[in-house]
Amino acid sequence: MKILTVIGARPQFIKASAVSRAIQQVGGLEEVIVHTGQHFDEKMSQIFFDELSIPVPKYNLDIHGLNHGAMTGKMLAGIEEIILLEKPDYLLVYGDTNSTLAGALAASKLHVKVIHVEAGLRSFNMKMPEEINRILTDRVSHLLFCPTETAMNNLEKEGFDQMKLIYLNSGDVMYDTTLHYSQLVKWDSPVLENFKNESFVLCTLHRAENTDNLERLRNIIEGLNKISQSIKVLVPLHPRTKNIIEKLQVPVHFEIIEPVGYLDMLGLIQSCALVMTDSGGLQKEAFFLKKYCITMRDETEWVELVENGYNFLVGADQDKMVEKFLALSQKEINDGLNLYGEGTAADYIVKQIKATIDEGPGFK
Repeated sequence: MKILTVIGARPQFIKASAVSRAIQQVGGLEEVIVHTGQHFDEKMSQIFFDELSIPVPKYNLDIHGLNHGAMTGKMLAGIEEIILLEKPDYLLVYGDTNSTLAGALAASKLHVKVIHVEAGLRSFNMKMPEEINRILTDRVSHLLFCPTETAMNNLEKEGFDQMKLIYLNSGDVMYDTTLHYSQLVKWDSPVLENFKNESFVLCTLHRAENTDNLERLRNIIEGLNKISQSIKVLVPLHPRTKNIIEKLQVPVHFEIIEPVGYLDMLGLIQSCALVMTDSGGLQKEAFFLKKYCITMRDETEWVELVENGYNFLVGADQDKMVEKFLALSQKEINDGLNLYGEGTAADYIVKQIKATIDEGPGFK
């Protein structure tokens, strides 16, 4: 049985590293990987394939730098051509990017069954492109793997239990990869050597709701500037965000560095005092590596982290950013609460895919 896997962004490369490795260990499954090109420069793409030993994509659509509609449309057309050529039995997508939606739509229109890993997540903010992507992808998928009980409950509330689809609580594949690769960090890498003797806050900033809203961006920058008066604030910055900040011409007192690879990022998380981000995946990686997280968003799909006091939403409010930094900078997570499975999600997912293919219940 042939599975066509569509990936295009950093979090998907990370998730695919675990699932693709599990697919290779199971007989009877062939995986063909399509890279849409959504993240295209070396630091955002190729380095992840190199570090995580992801099989080389058979196809690279090289689609990036466009508005949402144009990007999704070009991806849909390109993936459709590949489906017609490869004739896969199933198409596998991850998460909630434009690549995810394009793959799911192309497959469903050609009557190829869709498998969605990281299904059921909801932020309940329809202004987020990711929210639209994940809702539509869930709706056209046949086999949905939910990382948490909350995600399962979301699907049930939306009536998925009446649709004769299969949705399962698999645990989170990002937990699998964090456990595996955090043991392989190269502590003598130039990035980690440079900051090994310093105390610092690790921050990422890239989400459109912050970078495209100049008032929010200015407030976040000023909040980071205030925090940097007490501790180094280290920001690996996406080139697009860096260009926007330069055009904004607001003073920056924190340290900006180039985007880093996955192993270096895991090392930085382990070394930092705490994490600040507007990323989805980094909220979880901080928890996996026992760091508190301050999230510069008004809501999150990872509600269990907020409910259990590991993650704190501050929006773009610089006063709240500073307040939470002061409260958390000297604290460490010491409990062992398990929110995302046992670190065996990828094996479970592949076994369930294989069993569903072999047995076929509800998958017609």
